[in-house]
Amino acid sequence: MYKQAKPTIVLEHGAFGDASSWNGVIDRLRSDGYPVVAAANPLRGPAHDAAALRSVLDHVKGPEILVGHSYGGSVISEAGADDPQVKALVYVAAFLPAPGETALGLTNKYPGSTLPDALDPAPFTNADGTTGTDLYIRPDSFRHQFAADVPAGKAALMAATQRPIAQSALEEATRAAAWQDKPTWDVITTQDLNIPAAVQRYMAERAHAHTVEVRASHSVAVSHPGTVAGVIEKAARAAR
Repeated sequence: MYKQAKPTIVLEHGAFGDASSWNGVIDRLRSDGYPVVAAANPLRGPAHDAAALRSVLDHVKGPEILVGHSYGGSVISEAGADDPQVKALVYVAAFLPAPGETALGLTNKYPGSTLPDALDPAPFTNADGTTGTDLYIRPDSFRHQFAADVPAGKAALMAATQRPIAQSALEEATRAAAWQDKPTWDVITTQDLNIPAAVQRYMAERAHAHTVEVRASHSVAVSHPGTVAGVIEKAARAAR
């Protein structure tokens, strides 16, 4: 009897993290037979980053499940639109913007984010002379702000290896929302200091997402990898 191949799980990290933030999730998915790709997110802006992710998707053969953490949700929303190979979307403590919305605007829709006070801005200059500002989380604030339920040693490593996001990326509007016509799942983090739970619930309800709430920090993929992997696998099974 022919057995249909499992879809490839494509993971997109968000701001202040990198692809290694998915390591615990990847271990579980691979143990259950899923091919996995953890893409590198440039963190420059939804349009730029979605184009980078689409190049990854074009290289993957067969059906795909897109998973985005935090700002990575904005990226998968745009990259997955109008792509028949993308069978489902999973948002993990993430933004689900509608076209024309920004990450910053959604964050401020309800109170609760303490991220602005934890940021360390760093001006940069591009090779062509244009300038901008990268945003880091201060090392002394990183664990409390981003990873309160992650062991201190691991949180310190995450702080040291964090990837900054361009401030302009949080102010750039997305142009498409794949969740409007694709099955969607959402892991909502109730102890999140980056994206308040109320904001996450608002976006999930609007997207008619299948939701799972976890008492976790913004770094839920690190602190609760089994839960996150389980939601991804549920999405993958439903989409087959």
